[in-house]
Amino acid sequence: MSGGTAELILFGMVAAFLVLRLRSVLGKRTGFERPAQPVVAPGLRPVEPRPGMAAPAAQPGQPRLVVPDARTPPGQALSRIAAVDPSFDPYAFLHGAEGAFRMIVGAFAAGDRATLKPLLSDDSYAGFEHAISAREQAGETQRTEVRAVGEMAIDSADLRGTVADVTVKFVTDQVNITMAADGSVAHGHDGVTELADLWTFQRDLRSPDPTWRLVATRSV
Repeated sequence: MSGGTAELILFGMVAAFLVLRLRSVLGKRTGFERPAQPVVAPGLRPVEPRPGMAAPAAQPGQPRLVVPDARTPPGQALSRIAAVDPSFDPYAFLHGAEGAFRMIVGAFAAGDRATLKPLLSDDSYAGFEHAISAREQAGETQRTEVRAVGEMAIDSADLRGTVADVTVKFVTDQVNITMAADGSVAHGHDGVTELADLWTFQRDLRSPDPTWRLVATRSV
């Protein structure tokens, strides 16, 4: 970059676009962005989520949301997270996690590094970037479609100081196909496959940065 006025203006426009895009996808009360604290009258407590119960789907076809019982180790960790960050709500967090999941999956398939970088830890981004570069060098292209999200469940949680980890199990129906440079199928197929994945998101609850970043993924 030359550092000229035109380049600085363009950089500022791109940065503003990415911030707006992330906010529009992750929402303002998802657990992926810190909302304003609600005002609670003295002597009253805000309504608690219902650990161990699946939240009812708002509409047919909506994913099933599952939060561990408060008496389990993951449920106790969620309570500790909420004690540090009272705005944390596990069901809202899961809705935000769905938005992040769809964005990251789509950006990886498209090789969209600019979208991936602010949503991933440095180590996770390095792994994603390596896979994208290898695909590009081979002349391959990938098509991924998340057809449906059947279930999202908080599988585990941890709090170390003010750093929180929350692992979400996603059960999804996807189409994944990688095309070789000559147009043949290199990997996958165009049929719908049910996949189960564990994604771990992390955030320092005292940081002014509201983003929960993806730090680990694995299939189950």
